[in-house]
Amino acid sequence: MMVAIEDTIDIDRVYKYLQCVEAGAINVFIGTVRNGTKGKQVKKLVFEAYEKMALKQMKRIAEDALSKWTLHKLVMIHSTGEKMPGEAVVAVGVSSAHRDVSFQACRFLIDELKGSVPIWKKEFYNDGSIWVNAHP
Repeated sequence: MMVAIEDTIDIDRVYKYLQCVEAGAINVFIGTVRNGTKGKQVKKLVFEAYEKMALKQMKRIAEDALSKWTLHKLVMIHSTGEKMPGEAVVAVGVSSAHRDVSFQACRFLIDELKGSVPIWKKEFYNDGSIWVNAHP
């Protein structure tokens, strides 16, 4: 299991970690910064985390997924710091014997992460900036 908060997400590293000969399925979700929200152009986002608590919650979610599905490997990474449109900010993924399990587990990971991990973002627009929960 790879659970981390990092400055950047190396998507190749995520995929290589999930690979194993027992897996018939690898499912990865990559969340990126989009260039607009609520009708405003996004210039950049800045992510902050209460790292100790965030990692504890991410590990709990990962362990929950491992108890619900038969998974070979699991990844949950969220980045912090300044991110520009197009950059990856979150990656979750699993490898399993079959695709249905991998889809279910991957969806569970991102939904639970978004719903309960203490991470915030500051959105910078052309007309100002605001702090919001990164995962409402």
